[in-house]
Amino acid sequence: MSSDSRSKRVIRRKATRISMPHQEADVRVTNNYEVALGYTEKQAVEEAERCLLCSKPKCVEGCPVVIDIPRFISLIAERDFDGANVVMKDANLLPATCGRVCPQETQCEGVCIHPQAIAIGNLERFIGDRFAKTRSEDMCKPSGFKVAIVGSGPSGLTCASELAKKGHSVTVFEALHDFGGVLIYGIPEFRLPKNIVRSDIAHIRDLGVEFVSDTLIGRTLTIDDLLGEQGFNAVFIGSGAGNPTFLGIPGESLLGVYSAAEVLTRVNLMRAYMFPEYDTPVKIGRRVVVFGAGNVAMDAARTALRLGAEQVSIVYRRTISEMPAREVERIHADEEGVIFRTLKQPLEIVGEFDRVVGIKYMHMRLGECDSSGRRNPEPIPGMSGYLHCDQVIYAIGQKSNPIIRQTTEGIEFGHGNTIKVDFKQKTDREGVYAGGDVVTGAATVIDAMGAGKTAAYHIDEYLHTLDNKKE
Repeated sequence: MSSDSRSKRVIRRKATRISMPHQEADVRVTNNYEVALGYTEKQAVEEAERCLLCSKPKCVEGCPVVIDIPRFISLIAERDFDGANVVMKDANLLPATCGRVCPQETQCEGVCIHPQAIAIGNLERFIGDRFAKTRSEDMCKPSGFKVAIVGSGPSGLTCASELAKKGHSVTVFEALHDFGGVLIYGIPEFRLPKNIVRSDIAHIRDLGVEFVSDTLIGRTLTIDDLLGEQGFNAVFIGSGAGNPTFLGIPGESLLGVYSAAEVLTRVNLMRAYMFPEYDTPVKIGRRVVVFGAGNVAMDAARTALRLGAEQVSIVYRRTISEMPAREVERIHADEEGVIFRTLKQPLEIVGEFDRVVGIKYMHMRLGECDSSGRRNPEPIPGMSGYLHCDQVIYAIGQKSNPIIRQTTEGIEFGHGNTIKVDFKQKTDREGVYAGGDVVTGAATVIDAMGAGKTAAYHIDEYLHTLDNKKE
């Protein structure tokens, strides 16, 4: 880097964080186009120039897939975008996706020592978008080993790409007709456009990974089938957590009660967000209530607004400060008109003629902190209320499908049909590994990717032991 470049970097270090351009709230709520518009080249360079070039960067430690963040940021500052792309793709083949949906504020950016953390996620997205159509991965010499990946979500895609780069023959099995898992069916178009996910998957196809749709492992084929007649040497299970959780209160069987997973899947896979171009409308109520306050709850609430709901409320038993959703998603929801009804615990979904007409709730107050560090909500005796609505959407968590548990011997399972693994992401059964939400329960995209990457490393180790046995 020249002395002029360095002096400019020193000046830029004092500058404030470059904000991501967005659609205005009153405009974006009427469409399903992406809310965040991305950095221009000038904005990306200016943001990268703010990096302090730490001698001991903590941002790398905060990244589950261990991207060389200082290096790729420095290359952007030097306008060496090709070099930044190479550094990024060496660790992560899904940068455009991760730059949009990963909670950088609690990971890489969360440990940045700059007074205003460098917008690492925005820069990652910039590089991912700039090289979306670039295909430049080197192919390894074929190893002769075959690995099956169960599920095409973030953990499966990451594991598949890492193993393919090592020369193994990889096949990804997906239960649905489209690939991407939660990236495709669980996140709204306005937050993560489908073409972005498909472009990232195209990079993985270029590595030689085969994708097989409409194949439910546990029914169409079992784990035994994969390791037996199908001839795979190892299996990675990344089937996610798609089964919704409910409260078990009266009224859950009424017409108008949905899970967020059902709503988002229908909207995404049937492209209801493009109605009437796609003739697959989704029924949305006039007054919608969403139970929960995580990212999925925000996605469901904002989707309901875009599909025509007149009023959408988030009902949550704690306060806004305790909401698990990313702050940016909560702010966007608030700007778009979502109503936050906090310190309210649903007691009953009320119906007339088998249809939802409202909910009863109890007022809450915050007591002592629970094991998560958040203050525990307590009911206020005698304080209850009623809210009129004609649709209720549950977004209070998800668990894994029990189908693999029901059809697979030799694997230990935990609560919510999660799979128990060791530090290598290995199950009790030889040659079978697992990672992502099927292990941890519903978590983040980047954590799932980190698990997939760890599993790939140890699956490769395992396959080499098989190679040694042959000799």
